[in-house]
Amino acid sequence: MDTVTQQIEQFLAAPLFAVAGVSTNRNKYGNKVLRCYQQAGSNVIPVNNHADKIEGLDCINSVLDLPDEVISLSIITPPKITEQVVQQAVTKGIKNIWMQPGAQSEAAVQMCRNNGINIIADGSCLLVVLHYREAY
Repeated sequence: MDTVTQQIEQFLAAPLFAVAGVSTNRNKYGNKVLRCYQQAGSNVIPVNNHADKIEGLDCINSVLDLPDEVISLSIITPPKITEQVVQQAVTKGIKNIWMQPGAQSEAAVQMCRNNGINIIADGSCLLVVLHYREAY
């Protein structure tokens, strides 16, 4: 089994990322994670079926609608919603999922493991790993 560091490296090696649970509210973590990717210079797509644009980026309605180049997905949703998002990710062929603290559920983590998805759900936070700065 890979170490968490190796799992994070694999996740971050993707050419294009998506964020499920992204918010238009800049005070919410779903928005901060999106801006964190932007600060890092990463290509990222927000997944939100209630907004057309967030932080200047066009939103995608569903994980199922993401381009095939997206292989790494950050999830910032309540655990019950996370389970639905993971099911879509399995269907879509997403290879890496990072459940931000508070988004994880044991059923969603197990679904990832059962489908060979590199899963980060140990409490590691993308904002910490990528040195997010609120001033952005």
